[in-house]
Amino acid sequence: MPKPLLIIISGKPGTGKTTLGKKIAKEFHLPFISKDAIKESLFDDLGWSDRAWSRKLGVATYSLLYYFIESLLSAGVSFIAESNFKPELANETFQALKKKHGFKLLQIMCETKGEVLFERFKARTESGERHPGHVDHLNLDEFKEMLLKGGHEPLDIGGQVYRLDTTDFNSIDYKKLFSAIKSALIRK
Repeated sequence: MPKPLLIIISGKPGTGKTTLGKKIAKEFHLPFISKDAIKESLFDDLGWSDRAWSRKLGVATYSLLYYFIESLLSAGVSFIAESNFKPELANETFQALKKKHGFKLLQIMCETKGEVLFERFKARTESGERHPGHVDHLNLDEFKEMLLKGGHEPLDIGGQVYRLDTTDFNSIDYKKLFSAIKSALIRK
């Protein structure tokens, strides 16, 4: 059986990970697992209140996210997993999964200039379009310094890393990105 391809889309909040993931999933007919979609489902079922509750559901969300990732890898399915995976928290888990399942890997790192990222996050917070359970209005000051730094490091788990500047969504070269994904899908 050919090795499945795991496409990890990572980056800081507001870099366009979810939008990109949905676009890739549609283009390649791949399952798409999004951390925020899982978390928002938990908010809908269990409710939301404050930052502490959001963090608590965040822990449960990652448990579910890794459960789904392992299930798809066990079935030999290529798919997309999207989150702001932090190397210090995710490297060990993905290294163990890679050892167990031997998948191919493509990491797409969404990167945006810090000032743009902060303004984008602030606008998203003020728009009211994001699920209220994230309590982003309470996170803005907490996240400001992290967002202004802009970049996000890839996981140290091998595989190809594709850095994508999402500062201007209209300037993304999807043809080039899709070509890299297609190559990764057919590579042995």
